[in-house]
Amino acid sequence: MRRDSVKRVGNLYEKICDTGNIKQAILSSSRGKRDQKRVKHILNNIDVYAERVRRLLITQSYVPSPYAVKTVRDGAAQKERTIHKPRYYPDQIIHWALMLQLEPVIMRGMYRYSCGSVPGRGTSDGQNTLRNWLDTDRRGTKYCLKMDVSKFYPSVDNEILKQMFRRKIKDEDCLWLIDTIIDSAQGLPIGNYTSQWFANFYLQGLDHFIKQELQIKYYIRYVDDLVLLGPNKKKLHAARREIDRYLQNIMLQLKDNWQVFRVDDRGIDFLGFRFFRDRTILRKRNALRIRRRLKRIQKKGHLNYRDACAVVSYWGWIKRSDSYGFYQKYVEPICSIGKAKRTVSRYAKIRNNQGRDAAPGAGGDAECETCNIRGDPRV
Repeated sequence: MRRDSVKRVGNLYEKICDTGNIKQAILSSSRGKRDQKRVKHILNNIDVYAERVRRLLITQSYVPSPYAVKTVRDGAAQKERTIHKPRYYPDQIIHWALMLQLEPVIMRGMYRYSCGSVPGRGTSDGQNTLRNWLDTDRRGTKYCLKMDVSKFYPSVDNEILKQMFRRKIKDEDCLWLIDTIIDSAQGLPIGNYTSQWFANFYLQGLDHFIKQELQIKYYIRYVDDLVLLGPNKKKLHAARREIDRYLQNIMLQLKDNWQVFRVDDRGIDFLGFRFFRDRTILRKRNALRIRRRLKRIQKKGHLNYRDACAVVSYWGWIKRSDSYGFYQKYVEPICSIGKAKRTVSRYAKIRNNQGRDAAPGAGGDAECETCNIRGDPRV
């Protein structure tokens, strides 16, 4: 069936405005911030605030609040990003209320190997997929085309995105809410829960174009990061030109640093790892970030809750790659994964026993379990 002949979806807005849906949105959007006074108040009066949100939606009187905007430097490369933080009430709640009903609609047309910000299709799924392709079809994965979209989130065209939704949804009230959120900023604001979904939706057509029109057998995408594999360079170069033209039609462009290379000659830098035929290792930037964090922990001489969580997170990366030697050399001498997990567990028990949500690390190191790093390094 042609994609443009798929029946459009209706009757969504009534589900969005349902009190049960809004209460679930309040709970879902409160994760990670239930220690905040304002959020606690709303949770303790959930019926009142659910009704207030319902009224905003039913009367279509919702107007997005101004964003709290800040610039951060992300990762080892210190890449500058502008973050737009929406207010918890009513904005984050309404974003969740919408996506609880819109997510299944978007998922129905989503390419299987679009693995960014999609439930059940995170970095682990993407890693397993790419690893399997490299292992099972050496000839078909001889060459790699690696590219990404330039300034993707801020470059998304609001009007084009709204028209895309109109080809998918016929419920005018639901489209009003989608339009309202889209028009709250130019492009997709990093920080909105809706943005990660809208971003994947914006590139759904590209995914199907690459698979169906260009006939690329091995193609995987993580948000704006694309990897195509094939048996010869000529086809991949041709695909790159067609993809560039497609993106220009939706007001996007590829970064100039795209590459076509022989897989056996170098690793594929993707999802925070470098994939070789015989092994998968940490990306250099990620390895550097881990080592910098560990040096700061060693300098402090103790392990607080946030640092322990970081070490546990790093272990997740290490165990999914052939990097145990890196763990033994750089991580374990400063703080073993067992020590980090015990610190996180102890803090969780303290929170449960006190019956409150303390802000992790907010009170400094005193509220966190300490570790004697200065003595025997293998504590």
